[in-house]
Amino acid sequence: MGIQIEIPVRWGDMDALRHVNNTTYFQYCESARIAYFEKIGAVPGSGSTLGPSLVAAELSFRRPVHYPATLLVFATAIKIGRTSFTLDYDIREESMSARVEESAAHGSSVVVWVDYSTGKPVPLPPELIDRIVALEKNPGLRSGEKN
Repeated sequence: MGIQIEIPVRWGDMDALRHVNNTTYFQYCESARIAYFEKIGAVPGSGSTLGPSLVAAELSFRRPVHYPATLLVFATAIKIGRTSFTLDYDIREESMSARVEESAAHGSSVVVWVDYSTGKPVPLPPELIDRIVALEKNPGLRSGEKN
């Protein structure tokens, strides 16, 4: 289930080859990740000494996107560990008539729960795990199973 955000492609998102620059897709995923954090009550910098920290991110680019376009970015938790969780991203172009079936990009990131005062990983809070499981409607995540 996860979350879905809509992002309009800006003219400045394109590179010299007139398609969205590959680094921009990481920014789109960042926007989805922050929306996911907001949904589960884990916004970094909200005064707590504990919170999320991105430790890995990867994307595969499947087809170019050109301005003008609107993208749908999906973020879904696919794994919960002791101190981290993994988000899966799917970026699709929304057309006026129907959604394009093929992803423009697909990837994932690993988010570690960190004590900002020490910079060290700490166990995910049980209430955070509960919120992720509830959002995903996937009790199997609690035991480390995938969707």
